Amino acid sequence: VQLVESGGGPVQAGGSLSLSCAASGYTNSMYYMGWFRHSPGQEREGVATIDKNGRATYADFVKGRFTISQDNVRNTLYLQMNTLNIEDTAMYYCAASRAWYPRPLAPLPYNYWGQGTQVTVSS
Repeated sequence: VQLVESGGGPVQAGGSLSLSCAASGYTNSMYYMGWFRHSPGQEREGVATIDKNGRATYADFVKGRFTISQDNVRNTLYLQMNTLNIEDTAMYYCAASRAWYPRPLAPLPYNYWGQGTQVTVSS
C-alpha cells in the first residue's frame, strides 16, 4: 500500500485547509485509514480515523473542526480542517492499518504511512 498526501501549506489562524491522501495497492484490505500529526518536541498523535464501515473517530482537540472522509472509487482519503489554530501546526500523515484495534487513534497498529504534508498556521 502506498500513500501520498497533498494539500498542506501555510494558512492563517481561523482559516481552512483540505488534505488529501491518494492510496494505491491493496487498500481494500485495510481496516482503518487515518490522519496523524507530528510537531517538533511532541509525539505523533492521532487526529482522525475512519474504519472500513465508514465509522469515524476524532481526537478531542479536533472535534467539531475537522472532518475525515473517503472516496472509495478514487481510493482517496480526505481531511477537511476548519477553524485552524496555531496549535494545529504540524506535519500531517496519512496511514493505513490492516487490523482492528481498540484504540484507532493510536499510531501503533498502522502498517503503512505516507511521507507527510506540512501544515503551518500563523496568527
